[in-house]
Amino acid sequence: MDGKKRSTIHAGLRVSIELKADQRTGKRTEGIVQDILTNSPTHPHGIKVRLESGLVGRVQEILD
Repeated sequence: MDGKKRSTIHAGLRVSIELKADQRTGKRTEGIVQDILTNSPTHPHGIKVRLESGLVGRVQEILD
C-alpha cells in the first residue's frame, strides 16, 4: 500500500520512508510512525511523517 493518503497512516504503523537527503538515490528507511506532519488529506509524493527514531520523510510504502 502506498503512503499518499493521510487516512491510511496512523501512529504505530510500520512504514518505509524516503528522507529528503535520499530523494535523488531513492534509498528508503524503515521505521514506526510517531507523528503525521502533513495536514492535507493527500500528497502526490507521500505523507510526511516523523518516525520514533526522530527521522522525518515521506511515506513510500506501508509495511503493516
